[in-house]
This record gives sequence, structure tokens and C-alpha cells, in this order.
Amino acid sequence: MAPTPGNARSLASAIADEVLVLDGGLSNQLEAQGCDLSDELWSARLLADGPEQIEAAHTAYVRAGARVLITASYQATFEGFARRGVDRAGAARLIGRSVELAREAGQGAAEQVWVAGSVGPYGAMLADGSEYRGRYGLTVRELERFHRPRIEALVEAGPDVLALETVPDTDEAEALLRAVEGCGVPVWLSYTIEGERTRAGQGLTEAFGLVAGNDQVVAVGVNCCEPGDAARAVERAAGVTGKPVVVYPNSGEEWDAGARTWRGTGAFDPGRMREWPAAGARLIGGCCRVGPDRIAALAAAVTATPGGR
Repeated sequence: MAPTPGNARSLASAIADEVLVLDGGLSNQLEAQGCDLSDELWSARLLADGPEQIEAAHTAYVRAGARVLITASYQATFEGFARRGVDRAGAARLIGRSVELAREAGQGAAEQVWVAGSVGPYGAMLADGSEYRGRYGLTVRELERFHRPRIEALVEAGPDVLALETVPDTDEAEALLRAVEGCGVPVWLSYTIEGERTRAGQGLTEAFGLVAGNDQVVAVGVNCCEPGDAARAVERAAGVTGKPVVVYPNSGEEWDAGARTWRGTGAFDPGRMREWPAAGARLIGGCCRVGPDRIAALAAAVTATPGGR
């Protein structure tokens, strides 16, 4: 495992003692700051064109009480940057910059802030919503080859943990776990789900079972799903793996990839999430459409929960 700088604690050590609040959706905060994210690179475009905006968005979540910041590398890939004319060396620098920006945003916090290097799914690179379907027609080996270079670039920048996030199926989860093996950085694995199955239709017992006994995985759970679905998944993840659970649902709205917009009504209720630590959740936050105001309310709810701090 990568050494933690100075006298800082590792993330695994911290979540053994307390519940940590994650940040919320980076894209919605960037849009609130006036950024145009219509490009296929989404928020990753700003690694090149507006890094100060990314740092400002991270800072907004630190001020709201987030203790873990997830980097702007979800949609940052060598292939995506190549389509913008960025060579491999330049792409590696931009991916590494995502870690640096999050680290800088956390420097002034009163408490330690951890940085999670986002490793989004293959479907994020396609920018067509396929991360909510999975089963891209690629083998596990092909997916592993796709993910490994970006993981290496993130590791080089020194995150505290890698967030293998919004994973739609067990094939991609297996590929990601292979790609991070031996990299020296702990990881969490979080699926995007619908009901009690992955987006590709596999049962959660099977999906979570992939990490049982894997010491590199410090937490397992779900993200970018409906809050109601996440609540049920917390107990399943803890029961299957015995590991701490990471959970950060979206607002409850649904992404329309064709129209590139969110539809429906939000259902993110920080008050209801106070029950999740008792079921095994140790990392709790929000994903798409969950802003600093909701994270501030969540941080207050966690602090007021016995065992939260």
C-alpha cells in the first residue's frame, strides 16, 4: 500500500474508527459555477481548460463538510483526450492533475481530507450512457487493458485510494480488480445498480462476492443509483464481504443519455442515511445532482449519529 504522507492516517484506519462523509456530484457543482460540460469529456475537459474551476468545486465540498474528495478523472481517459488532440504524455499529466487539484482543495481543511482517484467505467469514455447498461461486448482482458494505463497515471500522482466507481457489471469489476493488482494503492469498488441487481442484471451477492478476501479493497458498495436502492445494498455488501461499505447515491433523478439531461424528482434525504452506519456504511456521500447543501446536511446528520464520530 502507498505510504500516507506525514502523520496523516490511512483511509482504512480512519473508517475503522468513524464514518467519513464523501463529496457530492462534481459535474452539478461545476455547472452551478457556470461551466459548460456539454463536451464528451464532461468535467474532465476542465482539467485542461479550467483547472481552477475544478479546485473551486472541490473546495465547496470541503466547506460543506466532505472528508473525502473524488477526483475529476471519471471520464478522463487516454482515448478521450486523444480525440481532442492530446498526446499520451499530455493526457497522463492531465489525469495526474486531477489528484493534485483535489489535494490542494483539501489543504486548508480543519480535519484531514483524503483524495480518491476516480476510475470510471469503460462506458464513461463512450459518453453514451452505456455505464448504466454494461456488457459492452468486450472481454475481461480487453477491459483490463483499457483501464490499466489510466490507473497507472493516477497512482503516479499519489491518491490515498482509488475509487473504482459506477461499475455496471461483474465483468468490468473483475477487470478493474485485475488492473489495480500490485499498484500499491488501496481501492474501493462501487457498483451502479437498479433494484437489487447490477445494471447488467447480476445479483448483488455475486457482485459483492468478487472482493471477499481481497485485502487491497478497503470498502465495497454502490454509487450513482437511487437512494432507496442504495439503502438495501448497504446491508448486502456488508453481509457478503464483511468489509466497510461505501455508498453515495445520486439525487434519485434519472439520466436521459439521448437528451443529455436528468429527469424525475430528487429523493436524496440525508436524514434517512443516518441509519446506514449501523448497517455497515463507513463512507457516505452523494453522486450526480447532489450538491454542497445536501452534503452539509449529510455531514450534520452523520455527526449527530451515535458512532458517526
